[in-house]
Amino acid sequence: QGQLVESGGALVQPGGSLRLSCAASGSISEIYTMRWYRQAPGEQREWVAQITPGGLTIYGDSVKGRFTISRDNAKITVYLQMNSLKPEDTGVYYCRATWLRNDYWGQGTQVTVSS
Repeated sequence: QGQLVESGGALVQPGGSLRLSCAASGSISEIYTMRWYRQAPGEQREWVAQITPGGLTIYGDSVKGRFTISRDNAKITVYLQMNSLKPEDTGVYYCRATWLRNDYWGQGTQVTVSS
């Protein structure tokens, strides 16, 4: 079994920055593809960004140019650097790890962008 624990969520003003972390443990290793998702109140969960084991990244259109996903394979940790935050970035941010049929989700961390 694998576990994912997100951290770093907070209340931040519009235009501010925040860095989320997702620490993996158990059976999750550096061969997993890692993704961030978010879910706003009353909305469906939305994919945000992805990073492959080799470090290739792709982003959702709504965050492209503002968010950066990265990973530290030695620590089995993935990060999401969020800049120029907007109120519409508010939501619970979830980390996901996948490899073949293995699929793990974290419990989420709350990000609120408000003045």
